Amino acid sequence: MAADQLGHNEELPGQNDESCWVDVPLHSAGLWSASKARNFLNYALPRLQLQLALIFIVTQSLHVLLRRLYMPRIVSEVMAGVILGHTFLGQIPQFTETLFPEEGEVLLDLLSKIGFMFFMFLAGVKMDPGMVTKTGVKAWTIGLSSTVIPVGLGLALSKSVEEQLPLYRRSGIRSVLSTLFLIPFPVISALLVDLKIMNTELGRLALAATLIGDLTSAGATFFVGNIRLTWIGWRSSMVAQIFILSLTLIVLLIFCSRAASLWIIKSTPEGKPVKGFYVALISGAVLASAILSDNVGLQYQLGPFLLGLSVPDGPPLGSTLVERLETLISGFFGPLLMTSCGLKLNLLLVFDVGYMRTLWYVIWVEVLGKFVSILVPAVVCRVPLRDAFALSFIMIAQGIVEIAAYQNDFDKQTIDRDTFTALIESVLGIATMSYVVVRLIHDYSRRYTGYQKRNILHTAYNSELRVVACAHRQDDALAAIKLLEISSPATESPIAVYALNLVELVGRTSPLLINHGLGQKASAIGSRSQQMIDVFHSFEQHQSGSVSVQVFTAMSLQKFMHHDICSLAFDKSASIIILPFHRKWNQQGKVVFDSNILRNVNRQVLEMAPCSVAIHVDRRKVHYESSGTRLQFHVGVLFLGGDDDREALAYGKRMAKSLGVHLTVVRLVAVDVTAENPWDTVLDIETLKDIKIQSSTQKNIAYREEKVKDGPESALIANAMEEAFDLIMVGRRHRDDSPLLSGISQWSDLEELGPLGDILASSDIKRPVSVLVVQQQVVK
Repeated sequence: MAADQLGHNEELPGQNDESCWVDVPLHSAGLWSASKARNFLNYALPRLQLQLALIFIVTQSLHVLLRRLYMPRIVSEVMAGVILGHTFLGQIPQFTETLFPEEGEVLLDLLSKIGFMFFMFLAGVKMDPGMVTKTGVKAWTIGLSSTVIPVGLGLALSKSVEEQLPLYRRSGIRSVLSTLFLIPFPVISALLVDLKIMNTELGRLALAATLIGDLTSAGATFFVGNIRLTWIGWRSSMVAQIFILSLTLIVLLIFCSRAASLWIIKSTPEGKPVKGFYVALISGAVLASAILSDNVGLQYQLGPFLLGLSVPDGPPLGSTLVERLETLISGFFGPLLMTSCGLKLNLLLVFDVGYMRTLWYVIWVEVLGKFVSILVPAVVCRVPLRDAFALSFIMIAQGIVEIAAYQNDFDKQTIDRDTFTALIESVLGIATMSYVVVRLIHDYSRRYTGYQKRNILHTAYNSELRVVACAHRQDDALAAIKLLEISSPATESPIAVYALNLVELVGRTSPLLINHGLGQKASAIGSRSQQMIDVFHSFEQHQSGSVSVQVFTAMSLQKFMHHDICSLAFDKSASIIILPFHRKWNQQGKVVFDSNILRNVNRQVLEMAPCSVAIHVDRRKVHYESSGTRLQFHVGVLFLGGDDDREALAYGKRMAKSLGVHLTVVRLVAVDVTAENPWDTVLDIETLKDIKIQSSTQKNIAYREEKVKDGPESALIANAMEEAFDLIMVGRRHRDDSPLLSGISQWSDLEELGPLGDILASSDIKRPVSVLVVQQQVVK
């Protein structure tokens, strides 16, 4: 029972003499109280408020200083506890007894555990479980090896080390090893956010491999734990009951909360935030899920994590939850767990040197084994060596999950204070090492570029071609659809279209990305995009079974639009981005629209894109000419050689799979042969060999060579193609010293189109011929 708010012991009516009465002073009446018997720090509430204020001030002050030394936030949070604890200020007489007494620890621990519940919930919200099915062989290989090998190594270490330790130390070593082989997704994702490499090839690979490893280890721990209970003598009926209850809770949390989340999303208008009532309801569900999971025998944080996992990530629900809760949880409640651990440390105690030597040996051997189990498979999977090392340091990082596990073991007295102190020190050391090393070796100029092939040339014809089609206006959408129609969509070679409607941010303070495929209510923002949505969905219905379409609207400042485009292409693993040209023509061939802002957007996308890019110069509506009983669309590919021309030819070959498209490849050959890159020459020959064979067997493919001596002759051939083709495709980049472009490359006005693309997009051309300038994915 608790006392009244003033802490006085007043006998309640009907209270008998045998009742137990505990004086728990909650808060004082302040300076004006008639009773001066107690210091205000003897009351729980003001003492807790002062504790929280001190923790926040010391933590933030340390972080301001240590971040200049590239120290992660976790160091500041734990060190704040060390400073306020027994090691430093605790040496002042009566400091700990007055400000951090033992009876007050329960309140800090309670708040820290509530913060940890919500931290795990938000980690689940940010996680995309579908990533497991989308990842390739690299992520599966690295994720599984990073779990299986450390577990095997841990078992071997446990057997060899336990024989040298007294009985009371052995359970602690087993507990330590069971935590060391974990690769917790929340820790890795938080590290990637701090390092600002979440949306990179390396970050995506680390997330996917970590997710696979985390889910694998969690599933294995769940099943092995139940088997172990049977092994040590628990009744099989009781074990079966625990197993069934746990499995039922997991299924209910995932499926019921998923259904509820989808209902909330559908009831939220497009572009509008989720109502505060739903956020409060979900917050209550987080606490309820922790109670349920704790009572069925699972770890209390597993329920909130599974609840978050069932919430669809991104807007509107996932992003709203993160936006509303992130600051409070990560900035206030999250550090409490770290700081409360630091308060329990005492670095001045004399340790058992022999045992500490054994413990540190176990820690570093297990960490080194985990590092090697990530590095070797990454190198075998052809991840560049520099990225393989960075990936290994990322995935061995430790943080709040390990600290929570060690604190739980300490509270249950599975480990003693010496072991607990050494383990927290190891977490700080490994976390700092990972953060600093990755900052030093990662190339931050590669935000979206990477080493995974995302282009048309390396996309098999019988696999799905993923295209991001960008549009600023309805004419752009129609032009993109006409281009996609001739891209030979078929059931055996489907095309996935991610249509992105780009809208300038006006009247809002924050950017917005709307997914129109979530079934939300229409809103004013959604209605403005409705015509474009209808156009793309009509195309999808017309190409039923061979084309899938997802429509998005991105509202942002025009100077940031390239980030929206590149981010969507990266998230969807697109092979090519189709951008509209910044100029528009009317039916008379006159330029009626010219935007330097949109031109800058295109140039920035070309610089940052994670895949191939094509700028579509659309001068007319698609026109089919009759050829027998079929309609044919004439496509010409101007081939000089190089990566971009090979990409343009690969796209042209895909179009030619449809008999309604007639493809002509015109190769320009220099009269005077100059020194060229031998590897490029080999690749050009191999690429053209296939098209030469097809031109002799297929009526809709033609190939010819034209010999030229300089750039002006190349320009004449390009201009002559205007009359024969509906679409001309050309690569953007070529050798600077190429004789095929000598004399014209210096006079190019539109560098984003290249010399020949600039000529073909000239305002002087009055024929309604469209141009597609292609740049292959830049791999650094």
